[in-house]
Amino acid sequence: MAQAGQTTAKKADLSLKGRLIGWTAVSLVRFFSLTYRWRLHDLAGITKSPPNHPMIWTLWHNRVFAILGVYWKYLRSRLVGVLTSPSKDGEIIAAMAYHVKLDAVRGSSSRRGAAALVELKNRIRSGYDILIVPDGPRGPRYRFGPGAAKLAQLTDAKILPIRIEYGSYWKFRSWDQFRLPKPFSSVDIYFEPLVEVVPDLSQEDFRKECQKVETILNPYNETD
Repeated sequence: MAQAGQTTAKKADLSLKGRLIGWTAVSLVRFFSLTYRWRLHDLAGITKSPPNHPMIWTLWHNRVFAILGVYWKYLRSRLVGVLTSPSKDGEIIAAMAYHVKLDAVRGSSSRRGAAALVELKNRIRSGYDILIVPDGPRGPRYRFGPGAAKLAQLTDAKILPIRIEYGSYWKFRSWDQFRLPKPFSSVDIYFEPLVEVVPDLSQEDFRKECQKVETILNPYNETD
């Protein structure tokens, strides 16, 4: 069994440029996070009664800046694996995982998808939570891709929808309209109730489960 803080994101797997960018990004997140007014809304009850089963964390791509702060403040005791794409952007995420001693699995629906799924299932069997950004790596924005639900269906892990709202932020002109919370902003974290995706669902019922989580993560039907 892996121990908390153990990582398989190896230095040898990352380029020097990727490691430097990852270190810079982690340092920036640490600095900004110290200024934020964090407010937790634990509707899942997982901080008071931590579950003894793995969870699949899901959040939107344009809110990922805050997730390290969420981990540091509220979920530090959990083993965590992060699904990142095999792209250059994914290498930066993997490098950030390396610098904070988290696990990283490289893959996406279009590249290394089957191999990544096997690795993720193995992580869950070893007691890891898995972080998946369901509208990444290229969108469409605010659309819940089926990967997280399929992984939940194949394992005993339940989906933890993590909704993040910033009081004040800069918005980038990227495909996801990435949001960077301004220093001293409020950051509201919602751990929504866990979602179980049972085996043997019909295609239509599986689609409804994905739609349910999508609505939980986007209750106001944001499009911008």
